[in-house]
Amino acid sequence: MAAYRRPIGVLAVLLAVLASMPAALGSAAPEALDPAQRAAIVERASALPRLRSLLVAVGGELVEEHYFNGATARAQANLKSASKTLIAILVGIAIDRGHIADVQQPIAALLPDELDGADPVKRSITVEDLLTMRSGLETTSNRNYGRWVQSRNWVRHVLARPLVDRPGGRMIYSTGSTHLLSAVLTRATGLSTLEFGRRHLARPLGITLPAWLQDPQGIYFGGNEMTLTPRAMVAIGDLYRRGGSIDGRRVISREWIRESLTPRTVSRYSRRQYGYGWWIRGLAGHPAYYAWGYGGQFIFVIPDLDSVIVATSSPNPGGDRRRHRRDLDVLIERHLVPALRKASRTPAQLED
Repeated sequence: MAAYRRPIGVLAVLLAVLASMPAALGSAAPEALDPAQRAAIVERASALPRLRSLLVAVGGELVEEHYFNGATARAQANLKSASKTLIAILVGIAIDRGHIADVQQPIAALLPDELDGADPVKRSITVEDLLTMRSGLETTSNRNYGRWVQSRNWVRHVLARPLVDRPGGRMIYSTGSTHLLSAVLTRATGLSTLEFGRRHLARPLGITLPAWLQDPQGIYFGGNEMTLTPRAMVAIGDLYRRGGSIDGRRVISREWIRESLTPRTVSRYSRRQYGYGWWIRGLAGHPAYYAWGYGGQFIFVIPDLDSVIVATSSPNPGGDRRRHRRDLDVLIERHLVPALRKASRTPAQLED
């Protein structure tokens, strides 16, 4: 795989953990949470009216699974913008399989018709620029979102946005960037994003990837509206915890995982670091990376606790949405993660 750009603000502890990740971690049974702590966590979670599920896996084993406010294990959760993480994973698989040359490939080579005659600067936008939301194009999110999804051609609409920064410059959060990646996947692989995801991600993990919204040209929405069950979300997080393999079968390369979890830019709103589709932060003193969707959809991976935490919430707008996110953050960082730390024993034995 080609060289990558130098990471910004490297999270040294996280990268050290990632560099030493085994192909698969041991499956020694984890200790249960302290009963009093568990009861307190479930009580707090039950008081959050927007919360739908809270799951915890340690060493690949599901140790906590709770559903709230009418949700069930079979219910599909709308990932909202956590869909961006899945699109980034599929891009990594496509690069591993040779469908896309590398992250430095200009998208003009992959979307030639859509960029025919375009400004040379736009033609220089790379796959990595889209993965890190540094295309330089005006955002299609927030106030521009409605106009975009009502357009006749979503891909052309994104590419017609004016340049407000240089490609590779500052982070401009835009769902249009990940939708372009879905178009790139479709063009490069000869399969729809749905079929490619089912063949090379969902089936190896033993999960179901349902169909979701398509644009007027039939491109599956890149970056929003994907759905998974909470258990399937755990499987996605656990794939990264395991270093990209499941039951001895490699799904995604360890190199892609390392590169996608390397901080590349910083959101000017949250001040959180961002890699290739994954957010990066400290969580109760532990390096963590996570998928994050509107309303409170999360997949947290905490390498040094050998853990994956999944939370899903109502995806609907509401005045209590921001408060819910704060309350959920307190629940996870101040209560759940410390309980996991207390329950942790010696590190799991590594497997070859």
